Amino acid sequence: MKYYVNKNKQPNGDNEVHTLSCSWSPAEHNRVYLGDYASCAPAVARARQLGYNANGCAHCSSACHTS
Repeated sequence: MKYYVNKNKQPNGDNEVHTLSCSWSPAEHNRVYLGDYASCAPAVARARQLGYNANGCAHCSSACHTS
């Protein structure tokens, strides 16, 4: 699955991590490609390595959604 992080922060300060097929995935100009992963955990970890306050999307990455 291809994962992206939203460049725009949510009101709580999180940058959500989404799959490409997620209906909540941000527009192309508002996202950064993280890679192709079997689950959301390594995608969220990669986003954090890049400096984002990453959290999984409640809809497509619910296993990694903490706030």
